[in-house]
Amino acid sequence: MSDTELTWFKSSYSSGEGGACVEVAVQPATVHIRDSKTPTTPHLKVTPAAWAAFVTQR
Repeated sequence: MSDTELTWFKSSYSSGEGGACVEVAVQPATVHIRDSKTPTTPHLKVTPAAWAAFVTQR
């Protein structure tokens, strides 16, 4: 699947003022993660279980 076919969502922690923004696109078997400032560069791909473990860490 190409990046243009993915639906990207910006982190709720991201402000509209630029800075460190993370976007994710969720698919059944993969969570795609990218830097919103450089959307055309390669991005990370992880399993939904790995993403869930990451976002629940404090």
